[in-house]
Amino acid sequence: MLWLLFLTLFLLGSSIAETLAPNPENELVGIVGGHSARQGKWPWQVSLRVYSYHWASWAHICGGSLIHPQWVLTAAHCISRKDADPSAYRIHAGNVYLYGGRALLNVSRVIVHPEFVYANLGADIALLQLSKAVDNTAYLRPVQLPSTSLTITAEHRCWVTGWGAISMYQSLPPPYRLQQVKVQVVENELCDHHYHEASRHFHGDSKIIQDDMLCAGSEGRDSCYGDSGGPLVCRENGSWNLVGIVSWGYGCAQRDFPGVYTRVQNYVPWITQQIGRCS
Repeated sequence: MLWLLFLTLFLLGSSIAETLAPNPENELVGIVGGHSARQGKWPWQVSLRVYSYHWASWAHICGGSLIHPQWVLTAAHCISRKDADPSAYRIHAGNVYLYGGRALLNVSRVIVHPEFVYANLGADIALLQLSKAVDNTAYLRPVQLPSTSLTITAEHRCWVTGWGAISMYQSLPPPYRLQQVKVQVVENELCDHHYHEASRHFHGDSKIIQDDMLCAGSEGRDSCYGDSGGPLVCRENGSWNLVGIVSWGYGCAQRDFPGVYTRVQNYVPWITQQIGRCS
């Protein structure tokens, strides 16, 4: 059963658009074990959209984080292909309500990490350049990238936010407000052990949780479907640092299966290089 749940998450990037089309009766929005975020609490949170011809509107597929007035960081598995057409995407920002009335932002460039193949193999990271830089406001401003020397441990209590499912099979009713939940970081070695216990038949002794991944969450507190690409932030020295990107996991909020995130600090040099090259 668990491997089927993993496969579902694994294919999330290609299937979630249909799941999350704006249909009040079946839209999955929320985060497991969380509660509604107030306006402006997480001003870097964005929604990545693709056009749904079925619903004749731009539908949420993934989360993302504003890291620069003109750049959004998300998960590579949220992008359909490495040579994706930027005009196929839009960004919703500056509002905790998923379908809140703000104009959508155009995307001019999509950069998927060249080493990305599948989420569970690592390098699950992508950049989207906005057609125009946004102005900082109380409700919209970039999040700080972590120092490459920052050490994230089990002592950290961090927050993950998004508009994903609130459980494996339960949706949040309108008005589809951004959800937040406090999660504890789980050391990679322990996280890898838990995942091996469930999938040794498929993975043998090979490492499941790679060095460029970060685990966080516990039973009843986790990110879920539709949260992919969104931010995991930890407060360090008085500032919020973007330490993780929602990537994959076995189910949602299951016992001994924390959510798995792209470890952002491993990719700070790549991020700064790409932004500098395109400026």
